[in-house]
Amino acid sequence: MLLIFNKPFGVLSQFSDAKGDSTPGSSASGRRTLAEFIPVPGVYPAGRLDRDSEGLLLLTDDGALQHQLSHPAQGSSKTYLLQVEGRVTETQLRTLRRGVKLNDGQAQALEVNVLAKKPGWLWSRDPPIRERRNIPTSWLEIVLDEGRNRQARRMTAAVGLPTLRLVRTRVGEHQLADLKPGEYRTITP
Repeated sequence: MLLIFNKPFGVLSQFSDAKGDSTPGSSASGRRTLAEFIPVPGVYPAGRLDRDSEGLLLLTDDGALQHQLSHPAQGSSKTYLLQVEGRVTETQLRTLRRGVKLNDGQAQALEVNVLAKKPGWLWSRDPPIRERRNIPTSWLEIVLDEGRNRQARRMTAAVGLPTLRLVRTRVGEHQLADLKPGEYRTITP
């Protein structure tokens, strides 16, 4: 079984919170978990998506499929929408395409494109990002084939574009499509 889930902002990519308790939905620390949204027993996330990131999270009850979807050696590409602080320059795009040096090695985008504006289908974030009157923002679509911790955020920061919002839209052949935050659907792999 494979679940495609649209993880809302502020939700941990796990069913319980080690810092809190295992009460379904939230913990003693008040952090929300997958248990609030996924009533299906025996499924586990295939990969991770940080608490401050949104979008596509895959869950499965099949260990081999979980490994195939999440292990970096399998080469599943992942597509992200990022709202970044500042106007993106051609130099910054070239650097992301060629690769940037991070503290854990070189990281390179398979593809990176500037979007003219926020995609019309994208929901509003709750809570909204911080807006600065005198600092513009830009939207990027970036495709990566590694799963390093906070890689997309660290890459954009390395070229002077701090990420304000990150939404994963695709993992391999699986897409977010029309799922609203907190919704999931089951597909047969």
